[in-house]
Amino acid sequence: MFIIKKIWLITCWTFVASCFLPATVYANYAQRTDVKQFINEMVDKHGFDRIYLETQFATVKRLDNVLESIARPAERTLTWKQYRPIFVTSKRIKKGKKFIEEYRDILQRAEKEYGVPVEIIAAIIGVESYYGRHTGKYTVFDSLTTLGFDYPPRSKFFKSELKQFLLLSKEEDISIEKMTGSYAGAMGLPQFISSSYRHYAVDFDGDGKRDLWNSMPDVIGSVANYFSEHGWQAGASVVHSVTVKDKSIIRDKNSRKPYITLKQLESQGVTLKKSPKNTGIDNAEEVTLLALKGKKGKEYWVGLKNFYVITRYNHSVLYAMAVYQLSENLKT
Repeated sequence: MFIIKKIWLITCWTFVASCFLPATVYANYAQRTDVKQFINEMVDKHGFDRIYLETQFATVKRLDNVLESIARPAERTLTWKQYRPIFVTSKRIKKGKKFIEEYRDILQRAEKEYGVPVEIIAAIIGVESYYGRHTGKYTVFDSLTTLGFDYPPRSKFFKSELKQFLLLSKEEDISIEKMTGSYAGAMGLPQFISSSYRHYAVDFDGDGKRDLWNSMPDVIGSVANYFSEHGWQAGASVVHSVTVKDKSIIRDKNSRKPYITLKQLESQGVTLKKSPKNTGIDNAEEVTLLALKGKKGKEYWVGLKNFYVITRYNHSVLYAMAVYQLSENLKT
């Protein structure tokens, strides 16, 4: 009787304890109907080996912390006053200048070929991974599988990225177990998502591979190519500080995309602050009027086409402003 009772207690405790174990222990995605359908597509349309994919999905870890992180990105919760000090710091500026000095030849070659300034390329790498210090420790396959099949709000997007990821691993002959990145699946020093990696990464060192983890030429060239492909205008302005007389013209939500000409804004009481950088701006050019909560109160800016191009890298006005201001601080 004592032995039976002891066994019963152990069994009960095991059951209770299992409820608190991480979901990763029990995740076998290969058994799920939606994953099986995904595998069928990759086999039928893209020539993947079924057993290989079933084996990989059977060992995927469901990452609950990834699901928590994706629901609360910094751009949604922070003001410009809080966001700017994270990226525009004396340490990051110092490291950025050192980065430019070390890779000046490659950066200048990229600027010449793609028209993107050295400082913008460096600032992107500085904001994205602190010049390679933080490239992410999540296994990308685990992250994208978790988000693609267990995050309904954006499952379509992440399933698409998972598909792109598998195609990328095949094209570049990289083991999916070795590909690490951010919780959202961004990879390497420039933090390219899988579709961007496939479409915009370039072999800038000529070794026949596109390596965004270990080849600085590939990293630099790929960032420059990304901007070029998204319409970067060589020699054009990015953003300018302005004063706004009539606050009623401010939109409730900042628009990334230019929507009104500078001339129209000027007729509504918007004035460019005096600066040598403001000379020669075409007032017929479309801009976006931005209002940010800064350290000293409200800040008003007009973002031009190149500002919008930066937001194509990351769909956040705060991100684009941080990249721009860091790049300005990297100029010697």
